[in-house]
Amino acid sequence: MNLKEIDAIARTYGIRANGDISKIQLIKSIQISQRNFPCIATAYAGECDQMACCWREDCFDAARET
Repeated sequence: MNLKEIDAIARTYGIRANGDISKIQLIKSIQISQRNFPCIATAYAGECDQMACCWREDCFDAARET
């Protein structure tokens, strides 16, 4: 998902992204607003049991970069 799409989702939760926030930090803020665990980028072993998560692809990409 690109940053523009993520920003649109964030706005539905009342989250305003400033220019300094990273994509991962913005997703974590959304996860917290959804009362979910802020787990983005933690699938280090390439495993995650959250099959319906809309951040899944971004999560795996970010975890590989870390």
